[in-house]
Amino acid sequence: MKISAALRPIATMIAVSSSMMLFAGHPAQAAPARTVACEALTRLKLANTTVTGATVIDDSGRAVFAPSGAAALPAFCRVTAQVRAAPDSDIGVEVWLPLKGWSGVFHGNGNGGFAGVLTSGYPGMAAGLRRGYATATTDMGAAPATPLDGDALIGHPRKWKDWGRLSTHEMTVAGKAIAQAFYGRGASRAYYTGCSTGGQQGLIEALYYPGDYDGILVGAPVINRTWGHAAVLWDFAAAHRTPASLLSDEKLRVLNAAAIASCVRQGRALPGDPFVSDPFGCAFDPQEIACPDAAAPACLTPEEVATARAFYAGPTSRDGRPAFFGWLPGSEAPSRFGWSFLESASNGEPQFGSLFKWVFGADWTWRSFDLDRDMPIVDAALGPDVNDAARGSLQAFAARGGKLIVYHGLADTLVPPGQTVAFFERQAQAMGGPARLGQGARLFLAPGMTHCAGGAGPDSFNSAIGGAAPPAGSGPGEDLFQALTRWTDGGPAPERVVATKFIEGTREVALQRPICAFPRKAVYRGRGPRQSAASFACVRSGTP
Repeated sequence: MKISAALRPIATMIAVSSSMMLFAGHPAQAAPARTVACEALTRLKLANTTVTGATVIDDSGRAVFAPSGAAALPAFCRVTAQVRAAPDSDIGVEVWLPLKGWSGVFHGNGNGGFAGVLTSGYPGMAAGLRRGYATATTDMGAAPATPLDGDALIGHPRKWKDWGRLSTHEMTVAGKAIAQAFYGRGASRAYYTGCSTGGQQGLIEALYYPGDYDGILVGAPVINRTWGHAAVLWDFAAAHRTPASLLSDEKLRVLNAAAIASCVRQGRALPGDPFVSDPFGCAFDPQEIACPDAAAPACLTPEEVATARAFYAGPTSRDGRPAFFGWLPGSEAPSRFGWSFLESASNGEPQFGSLFKWVFGADWTWRSFDLDRDMPIVDAALGPDVNDAARGSLQAFAARGGKLIVYHGLADTLVPPGQTVAFFERQAQAMGGPARLGQGARLFLAPGMTHCAGGAGPDSFNSAIGGAAPPAGSGPGEDLFQALTRWTDGGPAPERVVATKFIEGTREVALQRPICAFPRKAVYRGRGPRQSAASFACVRSGTP
């Protein structure tokens, strides 16, 4: 790739440093050259961008940036930058450049919640760096907010726009330019990975910046941001309607067991499985376990039944019309991002309530919220800035050969999987049918998995963001990121991947199941051990 005038001085210095490394007679002599090449990036001139730091991270410092317990990182040049393209816009970017063995791949990573920090991207960056990728993340322009607290963005509409749509593209443009300057050549491939808010970032890239990435892998994407936050608020309000409305962890486990048992009776879950295989096909009413008289540990009181029904229904208008998506049967058990997380705000307010303060002011409280009255106001104020993933088309991304894989846990109560299915159905209709969409986009729904990972179902099938992949020799299929790279390089579109559930705290396999490309699902063949993926087939219909 031709190096622009802005990049050429740095590229020349890199080339000189590389020659020093080539002819160095001892590894110790190469270290100063690497440091010179890295530190020279602070003089790189890019539009609207200031490189604020460039430092070699070698043996003494790599452990600081690796996820806890992870393998050591290869040495890299750590670059930090700020992109300021408009007043009140300040997008933080961090790029890690492997000192040896760059594969030619640029790798973008997503963030979480309201972002505001860079560290959330480190697990994915570590995974990319070990593959030899130049890898980057962004704080989404939301500092000094934090992933769970966006109050700092009250009165800053430009930062809402950066957070909602622009920051990931700016990270990608700056990150690619920094990599080109360091290596003297442009990236030959570009991949993006992220989950939750990171999933939304990836969809925005595919929908509005189709030239940024060749392959995109995202999980549990927040598609309709305003209504996603409204759903959290709806659940919080339902559980705090009266002092007796809140479901304890023990009652959530009772509800979960009853839902699974009901789905087993309907043929939507396998007997003995601690999760539901086909929750979309299962109907469950918590009235089934209502206490006949006095409250008891193994049943739900009338107030608790009302709360559970509100969870399953999701946000509902005053006239009874469903306005958004609710919980699926089998998703009730306490988990890292389950109900206990959603209701555990220390100040008595719901998690992620900051978004409503952007519209109604710092004094807003959930007790004053009225869904029918207030959501049109919220959508009018924020929708154009933060709901772009709910609009747009994948056609341009598919036309240039881009490949998109989306995965979502069917036991996710933070970001509803029904929203992701609706996104795929909408895109398929716009592109002329599921077959056309399937040439460039695939959806994998993981039974029993909660938000991004975890839950009672097999959840290890994606090593792209630092997660565990199925063990070698575990059967047909491959992890989702491997499937994406093969597909992007001209290989077959992935039809299934093998997901693994490990015994907690070990690498011992508890069970494996195939996760099938939507609309297929894994169905037991009727013979063979249910802990083995080989005992299941991907089919379009039938009961589990």
